[in-house]
Amino acid sequence: MFSLKRKTMGEATFDIVNNIIMLCICFITLYPIWYVLVNAFNNGSDAMSGGIYWWPRVFSLENFKAVFVTPGIMQAMWITVAKTVVGTAVHVFFTAMVAYALSRKNLIGGKLYILMGTVTLFFSGGLIPTFLLMRDLHLLENFLVYIIPFMFSFFDLIIFMTFFRDIPEGLEEAARIDGANDWSIFLRIVLPVSMPVLATIALFHGVFQWNDYFTGMIYINNPDLQPIQTYLYRVVAQSSSNQMMVAVQGSSVTKSVTSQSIKLATMVVTTLPIVFVYPFLQRYFVKGMMIGSIKG
Repeated sequence: MFSLKRKTMGEATFDIVNNIIMLCICFITLYPIWYVLVNAFNNGSDAMSGGIYWWPRVFSLENFKAVFVTPGIMQAMWITVAKTVVGTAVHVFFTAMVAYALSRKNLIGGKLYILMGTVTLFFSGGLIPTFLLMRDLHLLENFLVYIIPFMFSFFDLIIFMTFFRDIPEGLEEAARIDGANDWSIFLRIVLPVSMPVLATIALFHGVFQWNDYFTGMIYINNPDLQPIQTYLYRVVAQSSSNQMMVAVQGSSVTKSVTSQSIKLATMVVTTLPIVFVYPFLQRYFVKGMMIGSIKG
């Protein structure tokens, strides 16, 4: 006969307190997101009076209509999508390629390269030298300023190297016996078996690319090349009036929206794509985060 072990009074109290703490943490984390959603779907003029915490008091889609008809926002969204997709793909491939080379034990000078890369984790040239470098490379007012400077990350390289070193050497030896060269091994063997780490780094860098506003603010003055996050930054920085004039079908009309409601609606629009992508990468993300956690 099986017997269930009863919890002591202290263990039961600990479980109750632990659950309460976890619920409080979840509430503190999720409520600001819910607050933004509620106010984004509320009438902007009505929201100015305050008192909206849980549900929209006057439901309205005017804020989102104003966002999508505001001049330049769709172009900014397209730039953001393009730089996120292209930048993430280039970053993952290039960093993985360098990491694979440095993970080989027979690489001449490998330890020196790793030492030099480690220094870059603690020291950088600073904003002004970096700006001068971008100018000399003719990357100012250029879409490639979102791609080339972020092709490589030594921090991500360390994660890649840790994973590549755990790949059985027998796979590469068998491929070399069959006549495969380094490129064939990397493209046909290493990358296909590295989906967890590839998805993890892609998620990290994709979120960075999507949320990056600083690059567009410093290196780009052309509104047609600025991403949505830079556009949102300028909206937040420049909007001081309570009403916004929105261009609709060639004419300017005053909508029941405010600068604050436009900010909140834009935040929702710019956040949703990443929220939708995350569940598809979550299973790989969990595996990738376990890299190097167990040895032996």
